[in-house]
Amino acid sequence: MKVFAHRVLLDSAWAKNKTLIIENGEITDIVDGQLDDAIVASGPVVPGLINCHSHAFQRAFAGFSEQGSEGQDSFWTWRKIMYQFLAQISDVEAHIIAKQLYIEMLKAGYTSVAEFHYLHHQQTGEPYPALAQMAKALFDAAQESGIGITMLPVLYQYSGFGEKAPLDGQKRFINTTEQFNQLVTDCYELSKQYNNANVGIAPHSLRATNFAAIEQAVKHVRSLDSKAPIHVHIAEQTQEVDDCIAHSGKRPVQWLCEQLSLDANWCLIHATHITADERKAIIDTGAVAGICPTTEANLGDGVFPTAEFMQEGGTIAIGSDSHISVNAVEEIRWLEYAQRLTRRQRAVLANKAQASVGLNLWQAANRGGALATNKNTGVLAVGKQADLLVLDQQLLGRYAQSDEHLLDSFVFATGEQAITDVMVNGQWVIRDKKHDLETQSHEAFSALLQRLSS
Repeated sequence: MKVFAHRVLLDSAWAKNKTLIIENGEITDIVDGQLDDAIVASGPVVPGLINCHSHAFQRAFAGFSEQGSEGQDSFWTWRKIMYQFLAQISDVEAHIIAKQLYIEMLKAGYTSVAEFHYLHHQQTGEPYPALAQMAKALFDAAQESGIGITMLPVLYQYSGFGEKAPLDGQKRFINTTEQFNQLVTDCYELSKQYNNANVGIAPHSLRATNFAAIEQAVKHVRSLDSKAPIHVHIAEQTQEVDDCIAHSGKRPVQWLCEQLSLDANWCLIHATHITADERKAIIDTGAVAGICPTTEANLGDGVFPTAEFMQEGGTIAIGSDSHISVNAVEEIRWLEYAQRLTRRQRAVLANKAQASVGLNLWQAANRGGALATNKNTGVLAVGKQADLLVLDQQLLGRYAQSDEHLLDSFVFATGEQAITDVMVNGQWVIRDKKHDLETQSHEAFSALLQRLSS
């Protein structure tokens, strides 16, 4: 396949009048001018965004927890409602929800997703006949939608620090370390049946497991893949930080970095409440900070110190997490806006090398996302996977059009409605803002919501 673009954001900079030559899902060459048999992109071409953090089933839960409780609502009360909701979901429902979500992601600018998957077992808490049955439902949904997936089975064993017994609402998450490692192996073997799929692990959090189990799980997954992604929830809530200090005498990121050998394929999700020393510790290991701005705002988590972290050389990635919003540009926009609100300044996340906030953050999030998923994507360059978006030239034409302003117009002025076409792994999955399966998927999803809410 050949795709000609009048304007294309390459790894180094914007370029004009280039043809991307794509074979077996990969960009094999980029040449000047329009080749005779090339498909002509209708607008500017940019790399698709990598979504570093997803709990797919929570998309069906969006909107069910916004009623409030006289100022007493919090992450922890939200979690109780979420547990009640997920108790109804089987592998069949999980597939319907994930398929709808992944189609929405593609239309919104995501071309790859890291699925932080902890809904493992039957409603009773008993394992399915096949340990990876729920994971298979998500693999199937990704394959059918066309999105790339990094499956992250979650190690979850306790309800709190000190190895507290799991709550009833957590029974579907729980595995022994040995059972978990078997699940990871099963997912790893299963992934070979799918295109554009790989596997890592996700120790849920320091409160939900212990270091002995994490060490064993890391050793096991790295025996399967030496660069397997490893993600963990860390320091999302101040209560979590306080509980960690009470249990260990140390803050979560401090404890994690001292106890384990982190590297660039580790992703610390919601490292919201960290000190300057903890920022430095993350940066020194090369680990990625996974930030989920709309979910962190929706849950009242707090604001990650993005400006300081990036100025000090830290690597970020972006996730949509609970999917209260499925909109790649909104996550980028609110990453910047949160910094503006706390600092009462503008254009905070630009720098001397890149004055455009939109361009700087789009590229930074993709660099980190590629590390956090161990995927050969995130930029448009020879040797990289062909994951790209075609933007709506007519819509963007209402706003600033020069190279230095185009991504800012996309992120801050138009949003996801400016995406016309999406290619993943060399295959068109969105054309003229439509997915082939979106009507069928939407109908199944809507019927499911009616059943779940009745």
